[in-house]
Amino acid sequence: MVKNNIELLAPAGNMESLYAAIQNGADAIYLGGKMFSARQYANNFSDEELKKAVEYAHIRNVKVYVTVNILIDDKEMEETLNYIRYLYDIDVDGLIIQDLGLAYLIRKVFPDFELHGSTQMTVNNLPGAIFLQRLGFNRVVLAREVPIDEIKHIQDNSDIQLEGFIHGALCVCYSGQCLMSSILGGRSGNRGRCAQPCRMPYSLVDYESKSEIFSSWNNKHLLSPRDLNTLDYIDEIINSGVISLKIEGRMKKPEYVATVVKNYRKVLEYGKESITHKDRDDITQIFNRGFTKGYMLGAFGREIISYDRPDNRGVLVGKVIKIDKNDVYIEFFQDVEKGDGVEFETYNGDRIGIVLDFKGEKGKVTKITNIPNILLNSDVYRTSSESLLKRARESYEQENIKYPIYMKVYISIGRPAMLYLTYENINIEVQSDNLVEKAKKISLTKERILEQLSKLNDTVYYPVDIQIELDEDAFMSISDINKLRRDAIDQLNNIRKNKNNRKPISNEEYEFLINKHLNLTNRVVKGKNKVSVSVKNKKQFEQLNLSKLDRIYIGFEDSLKDVLHKVKEKNIETYLMTDRILHRKGLEILKEKIIDIGDLLDGISVSNIGTFKFIKDNFDKNIHGEIGLNIFNSYTIELLKNFGIKGITLSPELNMKQIKNIKKLDGILYESIGYGYIPLMITKHCPIALVKNCHNDKNCDICHYNKGYGLRDRKGIDFYMDRSKGCTTIYNSVPLMILDHIHQIYNNGIDMIRLDFTFENEGIKEIQEIYYDYANNRIDREIVEKFIQNYRSKKHITKGHYFRGVI
Repeated sequence: MVKNNIELLAPAGNMESLYAAIQNGADAIYLGGKMFSARQYANNFSDEELKKAVEYAHIRNVKVYVTVNILIDDKEMEETLNYIRYLYDIDVDGLIIQDLGLAYLIRKVFPDFELHGSTQMTVNNLPGAIFLQRLGFNRVVLAREVPIDEIKHIQDNSDIQLEGFIHGALCVCYSGQCLMSSILGGRSGNRGRCAQPCRMPYSLVDYESKSEIFSSWNNKHLLSPRDLNTLDYIDEIINSGVISLKIEGRMKKPEYVATVVKNYRKVLEYGKESITHKDRDDITQIFNRGFTKGYMLGAFGREIISYDRPDNRGVLVGKVIKIDKNDVYIEFFQDVEKGDGVEFETYNGDRIGIVLDFKGEKGKVTKITNIPNILLNSDVYRTSSESLLKRARESYEQENIKYPIYMKVYISIGRPAMLYLTYENINIEVQSDNLVEKAKKISLTKERILEQLSKLNDTVYYPVDIQIELDEDAFMSISDINKLRRDAIDQLNNIRKNKNNRKPISNEEYEFLINKHLNLTNRVVKGKNKVSVSVKNKKQFEQLNLSKLDRIYIGFEDSLKDVLHKVKEKNIETYLMTDRILHRKGLEILKEKIIDIGDLLDGISVSNIGTFKFIKDNFDKNIHGEIGLNIFNSYTIELLKNFGIKGITLSPELNMKQIKNIKKLDGILYESIGYGYIPLMITKHCPIALVKNCHNDKNCDICHYNKGYGLRDRKGIDFYMDRSKGCTTIYNSVPLMILDHIHQIYNNGIDMIRLDFTFENEGIKEIQEIYYDYANNRIDREIVEKFIQNYRSKKHITKGHYFRGVI
């Protein structure tokens, strides 16, 4: 049964994929241009292709949303707005946005352009959805980890449209919160260049002793998710309030798009019972890393992660039953075709793929020659099916979409012929260039006119009824009749292409708006050289010298009131750190905590727009914006300032030059991280849960593996893990230490250097004191350089992106 008002949203990485999606039943397409898109390694669309794509989609009643879902630098902002103006002019239906500053400017310059909050915004709760709603967003793409009951709560208490992923590749990290590719390799996921380190093999280690644990799990793909597949759960997802069902796959081939869209359209039309065993085989065959129903529907642990391999595994089709030197004998469980791709396992654990040059039959043994090192009794997988690919291509190589039209033609001697065409509520009227003549020999017949007007095969229309009023002995050329038909269809298509009927923005108006909103004023007064410290446990706090810090962020609960009293006695500015991910229950617990200790706090720091909105609505406290807000440009700061934020920590992906160029606004404290193990990932997944085979996260707080353990990559580098409140944080292997450059940072307009102590339990006081003393010119550079040299003799350090950046 057709689900009313439900949108099936499909990906397109190129024009062929767009055709595949639309011809197989997509209601809307999301795609990216050559710039400012989170899939920079996809083919993407040129400006001319974007225009063609919108026109093709609109005359088939399909919407087009363009992704501009990366963080934007100040110097890129005008170019980005020029690009968005082009998208506005070619009638793109909506934009998918990550950057808050860009969204702020779009609302100023293009107030009627539909905005969708990207999943990169990490919206996982009701306040986050309402924040975007108040900002003028029409829709939010929820974090993939949001459970179905939380989605229902958001739907019941907001007016913003909800979009959710239903099929395709998953990120193991909360989208928008991953710095692993960025910090380790300089390829930022927030700039569309993720190198997918999550797909690499890792081992589990005891972080203190550096010894590997659970040896049978060594070099497994502990962070590599399965592919999402919710064919059997579409009703539950729709009933939760999701109105746009999103298929991932802008980097997938068109045949993949065709196959997946076709089957989800079938479910929406006829229910999950309509999906046959053959349909399921097709979905599996076209691409899979193993399937999961996802966090939304309660999957966890081994149900989420494809730990044996990170790539397409195909479909099991046979078994190696005999090896004779380099000849391999296979018993096939299914028929295979010439041109199919199959994959074998070698005895050293690698995989070899070949394309078959023969046809194999189910139940028969077939010999393949000259394939060395194949493992006896190993499974054989078909990784591509030639017949499936052919069927998929055939599904979009011809026009499948047709709309009914009505025509009425008047052909009267001595007058231009008149054709009236009706489609839904659109009425078209065209006339011939030439007058109708009296026939000299052969007059027109209604049959001939009907034949010519019915020639619509190269269009998306078919005639339901053609009425003909024809004078006796009238004549007009066949070419004139054909032109009449073509002119009418062209007029109809031109109306339908311009789906949104936008009023163009004049050059003068555009330039005025750009100059008005892009030009921000730097403050006059320079801030003081301050130092802040964050601590995650009481043991770290007890090592601090409270006379050498200006602000403290407290991120633990042990003896919290006593700690706060000690800090207030020293007249130190005190902020409560909040978790990066909080759902409804977590927000209520936070509220109770703040009510209890609020008198002892100067402010609260937040890393999520939902938490920001929640604190703003419930407490009259100063709010500081953390790195989870991805503050990458001046316009994000302007927006947050307008919403009441008093201070911000700049994104650790900014370099020195970008920090200098960011406008320093009055009323905002600017902070940058000067020391700390940068969190690379915030994930709902727990790698230890794979080993323990946990089916949920209910016992994480009492699990003795929730601290003290880490991941070791293929290069032997260890990354500490911390599990708390349903999230795992994976930290960089080495700390950021920018001690010798803090005066350069201060001179670039930063008020406060922040020292983040995360899992360290020693050396804290020494680090704090030398940063504070150097910031306040109590020691000279020689002492600093000696400290760094001594520190480096014990462990490696990094300068992060300060002298590198991600652009």
